[in-house]
Amino acid sequence: MPAAHMGLLMFNDLRLNRRSRWFCPATQLAVGILICVIIPFIVQSRGLPQGLMEPEAQHTALAALAAILGGFWLHRNVGQLPGTRESSGIVAGYSLSFGAVLTLILLVRWPYARGILVLSYVLAVAWFTLVYLLMQRHVRLSLGLVGGGCVHLFEGMPGLDTQRMELNRWPERVDAVAADFREDHSDDWQARLSDYVLAGIPVYHAKDLYESLTGRAEIEHLSENTFGALGPQSSLLFAKKQLDRLLAVPALIVVLPILIITALVIKLDSPGPVLFRQLRVGYRGREFTVFKFRTMRDDPLASGKGRKAEDGVDRFVTRPRDPRITRIGAFLRRSRIDELPQIINILMGDMSWIGPRPEAAALSDYYGEQIAFYRYRYVVRPGITGWAQISQGHVTDVDDIRTKLAFDFYYIRNFSVWLDLLIVAKTIKTMLNGFGHR
Repeated sequence: MPAAHMGLLMFNDLRLNRRSRWFCPATQLAVGILICVIIPFIVQSRGLPQGLMEPEAQHTALAALAAILGGFWLHRNVGQLPGTRESSGIVAGYSLSFGAVLTLILLVRWPYARGILVLSYVLAVAWFTLVYLLMQRHVRLSLGLVGGGCVHLFEGMPGLDTQRMELNRWPERVDAVAADFREDHSDDWQARLSDYVLAGIPVYHAKDLYESLTGRAEIEHLSENTFGALGPQSSLLFAKKQLDRLLAVPALIVVLPILIITALVIKLDSPGPVLFRQLRVGYRGREFTVFKFRTMRDDPLASGKGRKAEDGVDRFVTRPRDPRITRIGAFLRRSRIDELPQIINILMGDMSWIGPRPEAAALSDYYGEQIAFYRYRYVVRPGITGWAQISQGHVTDVDDIRTKLAFDFYYIRNFSVWLDLLIVAKTIKTMLNGFGHR
């Protein structure tokens, strides 16, 4: 497990230690089972012929119990991810667990009571959301900062109280200490850091802890950018590619009606092709043609073919309230429906469901000249959605691109199923609220 992610898990344990016993995981789960399994079982069984003795009710209660246990495990793991809290995984975790249980029931044709399962799911989301809201009223951590390096970044961070540590004064109360280990601390300070650890106060490398809490991997030195450190194992990338393709086939069938309707609306709304094709840079720096629904007035040069340096990059950048966006295009961008044709790119092996967004080839050339290490983002396949998109949204300025790159690097360095699950959950949220679109 990456050091930054491990640091976050330990830091979250501090949050747990600060909560009352009412908020401990065992209590949450026990009360959750009572509310979300036993109560629905009793209430809904009244409408069945044999009541509590009805096999359908008993089967469904067991299925709901399994879904609650699975959902609790999922949402707790997702909640440990960077820049998130447990609320981020509640809907995603329980939707996935209940969906898996229901799928299994249908496959084996196990008799079940729909009312019990539905009520159990609704109560699970409501109960664990309530627990999360109650916990946030009791959680605020105190972080001690050892001067030097990047520790100033923690000052003013939401959810943290920070205080500067003094060598000759023992802190009254701190939950953890952050120190930049790249700094040349004096022998006295190194001894004092050891004293903190021996006293049971965790000491974290400031850079790793900041990366964990923000979900951004700031890259400053070439030693931090080897492909071994940034690039996931090739076996994982291969498995992810095959899974992406496997999921793309049924997904394309499901969204086919949406694709047809959208194509017709675009054709009626403005002249030009239905699909927008553009050269973008993908896995290992290879160029490929990306497919999107056209949301702007037709511009053949925006495809990037035959691009020249003197053409500039403005043609490839979308600004706020860009006048080139069509009437229907604004809605397609806000809802992310314009990205659906990229399922074809997934089937072709050029893209993944989740990963850094593929940049237009002309913009990639430009940003590569302006930002060191920019091309390292191509060590994984680009995605329809990604960590930077749900964390930052659409950006174009070079300074904002640096921040976006930090999000991309974090995803690459901390690639995991849990992070992908969180991105899926947050992508659904952004589709509903339109965050970050242009």
